[in-house]
Amino acid sequence: MSVKDRENLAMLLRGENQPLTAPGWAEQRAGLDGMAAALPPTEGIEAVPAVVGGINGEWVRGKHVKRNDAAVLYLHGGGYVIGSPKSHRHLCGLLSIESGLPVFSADYRLAPESPFPAAVDDGVAAYKGLLDSGIAPGHLAISGDSAGGGLTVATLLAARDKGLPMPACALPISPWVDLSQGGESHRARAARDPIVKKEGVDAMAAAYLAGRDAKTPLASPLFADLKGLPPMLIQVGSEEALHSDSVALAQKLEAAGVEVSLESWGGMVHVWHIFHPILSEGRDAIARMGTYLKRRIP
Repeated sequence: MSVKDRENLAMLLRGENQPLTAPGWAEQRAGLDGMAAALPPTEGIEAVPAVVGGINGEWVRGKHVKRNDAAVLYLHGGGYVIGSPKSHRHLCGLLSIESGLPVFSADYRLAPESPFPAAVDDGVAAYKGLLDSGIAPGHLAISGDSAGGGLTVATLLAARDKGLPMPACALPISPWVDLSQGGESHRARAARDPIVKKEGVDAMAAAYLAGRDAKTPLASPLFADLKGLPPMLIQVGSEEALHSDSVALAQKLEAAGVEVSLESWGGMVHVWHIFHPILSEGRDAIARMGTYLKRRIP
């Protein structure tokens, strides 16, 4: 990270104080959308509202991306209570440019209005909708960040259990796959993580779970049987309180016979990809995702 990038990121984090600290869910949702809007725009992308499998969202693509025979389903982060296609449009746009694929960013239902398993149901509906549109499973991928990274894995599990074919690959970013916050990094890296704080994620988990056990497999995929899932690329930052989630997920996937690549990015914060307009490592990480997708979906 260059000195300028570090200063820009620190200024943004200080200025917003992270939307996780806002007083209510509506304010937090507006805060995350506002933080995205405060970043420099990503040039050369377009976003078009759409409905896939009954799920609202938008198709985001680089202006030179013409493929319609393949796609990435993107599930945004935000602890299952905040986040939107708007907040992640710039991330999805660069991912489209780097991969050469259109990205459907799903506006899945949020808690507390729609608690678990609504987000999983919507993820599966969007994935099935892409299949029903005629896109071959080998030309599909699923990606998402933070809660959306956990939802990526949960969607795959639910789709597998419904007998749907698996996509070519999946790319969870900083995935939240243990809503019990049982990982060692929640304690060891708490002071290093400027974004994910225990009080905030506990509140988000409670809103999403609505009284369900935090270790319910489709809510916390770390506790699921992971056999039969597609190859995965997992990216996580070294400074994250959620670092343990990625390490444990990769270990469980490998034990289940799933091909997995884990990248731990030194010095990076939670979902640093979202800061790519001011952070070169964000652009580099998305470029690596693009390369991975090009190998899996030629």
